[in-house]
Amino acid sequence: MTRIIKTNAFMIDVEVETKRTDAVQAFVKQETVFVELTTDDGNIGTGYSYTIGTGGTSVLAILRDHFLPRLAGRDAREIERVWHDLFAATRSTTVGAITSLALAAVDTALWDLRCLRADEPLWRVAGGFRPEAPLYDTEGGWLHLSTDELVAGALASQAAGWQGVKLKVGKPRIEQDVERLRAVREAVGDRLDIMVDANQSMTAAEARRRAAALEEVGIAWFEEPLPADDVEGHVALARSTSIPIAVGESLYSPGQFRDYLARGAASIVQVDVARVGGITPWLKVAHLAETFNVEVCPHFLMELHVSLTAAVPNGRYVEHIPQLRAITHDEMRVRDGHAVAPDAAGLGIAWNLDAIDDRRTA
Repeated sequence: MTRIIKTNAFMIDVEVETKRTDAVQAFVKQETVFVELTTDDGNIGTGYSYTIGTGGTSVLAILRDHFLPRLAGRDAREIERVWHDLFAATRSTTVGAITSLALAAVDTALWDLRCLRADEPLWRVAGGFRPEAPLYDTEGGWLHLSTDELVAGALASQAAGWQGVKLKVGKPRIEQDVERLRAVREAVGDRLDIMVDANQSMTAAEARRRAAALEEVGIAWFEEPLPADDVEGHVALARSTSIPIAVGESLYSPGQFRDYLARGAASIVQVDVARVGGITPWLKVAHLAETFNVEVCPHFLMELHVSLTAAVPNGRYVEHIPQLRAITHDEMRVRDGHAVAPDAAGLGIAWNLDAIDDRRTA
């Protein structure tokens, strides 16, 4: 049998490994919410979700008050059915960030159980397209870093064989962004992708100005230039520039991605498994993007996204931002500029239970 006989949810704080800033905020800490589901066949599925500093207790409250009580006795194999039942039970708060983050914690635990039962790794169960995916670095591109530091980081990534680097933009003056990017391009030449990320900080007019100024640098994509709910603004921007527009980390349902793709407002999809509600909707977004001939380059959560990016044919890039090293026994493997999907059964994350217990906050 595969009936759920025990449930548990709790939250920990994971310290940020290095100072991280962008045009609108600083990454203060990672509130990580865990769900553990025990089934009557003896398996324990572990799922998780996160916020970057606020809202974690709200996610935990939805799990404890509404989701976990509905899971007792459920068949853990019926992942789609469970997901839709939980969504329906909280319809008054969907589509929304807090509910999607809570759904993701349950859904990833169910997928962990599915892979454990199959004795297969996630990348193969979720699609099995290839065992690895190209890697790009964000950790060396934060907005507070000097131009010299950006150049040094990009050169280090290039020397390691990585495929690209992402730099934050949104300095007070356009010339500052351009100067920083030109310096990096001159240092690395033409054989390294350079992505830029504005973190929803710009008006439509300013985004058009900056895109025009950055075209000469040879930008791989322009990420979150506008607020995520401004679909029309992204449509107009995409039509005005040759730089691909990337969106997705701040979208919380497959339907929102459909709107962007149908309007031609996104050339790169950055779906985040936690924010979209789990692996189940993540795969739907990835396959939807494939029908539009659009690549998937998921946001953050590299330890989980490496397997999902490897699972689908349009998975293009894994983003390098290490954040779980303090609570895991090993790190994501990198080989020849590629992130290697874990071969262990389950999600493939070797949790350090003692380190997790030390960081419990709720």
